[in-house]
Amino acid sequence: MKNSVLLGAFLCFISAVSWGAMFPVAHGAFQYMDPFYFTIIRYVSVTIILVPILWWKEGKKAFRLEGKGLPLWFFGTMAFTVYNLFIFWGEDLLGESGIMVASIMESLMPMISIVIVWMLSRKSPHRFTLLCVLLSFIGAVLVITKGDIRSFLGATSDFVPSIIIFIAVIGWVVYTMGGKEFSGWSALRYSTLSCLLGTVTATLIVVMATLSGYISFPSGEAVISASPHLLFMIIYPGVIALVGWNIGVSILSPLNSLLFINFVPVTTLIISAFQGNQITMFDILGTVFIIVSLVSNNIFIRMLQKKKSNRHVQTNLRESLSN
Repeated sequence: MKNSVLLGAFLCFISAVSWGAMFPVAHGAFQYMDPFYFTIIRYVSVTIILVPILWWKEGKKAFRLEGKGLPLWFFGTMAFTVYNLFIFWGEDLLGESGIMVASIMESLMPMISIVIVWMLSRKSPHRFTLLCVLLSFIGAVLVITKGDIRSFLGATSDFVPSIIIFIAVIGWVVYTMGGKEFSGWSALRYSTLSCLLGTVTATLIVVMATLSGYISFPSGEAVISASPHLLFMIIYPGVIALVGWNIGVSILSPLNSLLFINFVPVTTLIISAFQGNQITMFDILGTVFIIVSLVSNNIFIRMLQKKKSNRHVQTNLRESLSN
């Protein structure tokens, strides 16, 4: 039991650090190729790696959709088309500042999921949770606007890419929430098949964008120049983080796993500083706000669950004594 918990913690930690590192790494790759082909080359490669692994581990039967083809395609599209294409597109449009914006948006995922559940269930979260959501939002605003909200809202070149990144993050939240519909499947099976279908959709969109003239096919020299970045993105944020996170969540539970999201913006900050990118006080302050909100809400939920459990035990004890 202890070993499995350690494994789950290790996988979630590696996944979060990989996601934090991918934005500075991707920024370096965009000097040679656009984010669209960067994403396609990355996830076609990830799919090629995952498919034979799934075949080896679970056999041909694992590729049966079991009547879940449409929802699997939808959730795969949310993750591997909406999230992966949009988040790097927005990062590239913002330039150097897009590194921290993309990272900080990703760290908002737990809070965004709370809002989505609230909208779907129409059941308001606890006031303390809403306060944490507000605090994390303020943190994101500080990083995105660098403390100058008026100028940010008036600058379309910054506002639109930030919205694109925000839509991307919602896509991954939807994908994560959709995993519960495939509870009978292994993490590897859900990851592989959703990646396969979502990447097919993303490839079709990139082909259409190429034919329209919006983007162009990268040269062999560009691909070679970006290959170190691609190799990292395929192995770590691609294969290891994708499968590792799903396995880690299944071991630790979503509540415990969400704490590891804190390592995403921290990793991005550290790598960006080493790369010589400008780190502002607003980047640091916003990151702290988001980490505090996430940890505080996690502790609060644990306290509520413990209180509810104790109340349930006391109720059962009273009932047994009365009988």
